[in-house]
Amino acid sequence: MSEVPGQEPWQLTGSAAELYERYPGRYILGPWAPALVARAGVKPGERVLDVACGTGVVARLAAAAVGPAGRVTGLDLNAGMLAVARSLPSPAGALITWVEGSAAAITLSTASFDVVFCQQGLQFFPDRLAALREMHRVLTPSGRLLLSVWRGMGPYHEAVFDALGEYVTAEVAVRFSASRVVPDADTLRRLATEAGFRAVSVETCRMTTRLPAVERFVLSHLAATPVAEAVAAVGESTRAALADRVRRALRPYLDGDDAAVPDETNVVTALADYSAR
Repeated sequence: MSEVPGQEPWQLTGSAAELYERYPGRYILGPWAPALVARAGVKPGERVLDVACGTGVVARLAAAAVGPAGRVTGLDLNAGMLAVARSLPSPAGALITWVEGSAAAITLSTASFDVVFCQQGLQFFPDRLAALREMHRVLTPSGRLLLSVWRGMGPYHEAVFDALGEYVTAEVAVRFSASRVVPDADTLRRLATEAGFRAVSVETCRMTTRLPAVERFVLSHLAATPVAEAVAAVGESTRAALADRVRRALRPYLDGDDAAVPDETNVVTALADYSAR
């Protein structure tokens, strides 16, 4: 993920980026990635760009789908995330090129990709329209866009937001929730159309994701975000109270120590339209 509107970039380095892959990458974002890639109907030999690729969950799935004859590029502003992506085992299939850069000024050739993915990145871009125009620019005339943003907070993030507000500060709670401050379906449709895409569709998708040992999970998750330092500063007993508050808020979703939590995302599919250029 890249840039937060009106804020500093969502930067993670070192252990935070590694924890991001291990916790939110695996349990919150990862479960959605296979369906997003499958929805694109990626074919062997195609060229794929994953914008705001983070630690590369979508890029690795795409590499397997396009096979050795294909090409996959992962783009992200966050050097820490890319360092983790490069360190992970390469999947069978296409080699992945990792590029550090902004979604609003993609340093890649025009009409050089068949598919562009952007999973949970658009909400972080200061200029969303510029980023979508860049995605449109790098697509071939028959290229397609697959993009997702959360539909709202969801029970888990709402519980963490409330706990942070109580046990840390309201400002930290707001910073944590940046990934869930999202454009609605109508705005997504308008932005994609203004960027030059056609056949724009927005579909709400639902899933129940399983968070293991939720009291431990929430603290590991927070350690993988830009609020990690603020949470660490409140002390062990306060962190334990914060995690317990999240567990109690999620009581309706608990299954033993784990939590089975419903969530929703809006998925945009669109085609490049060169007549708009």
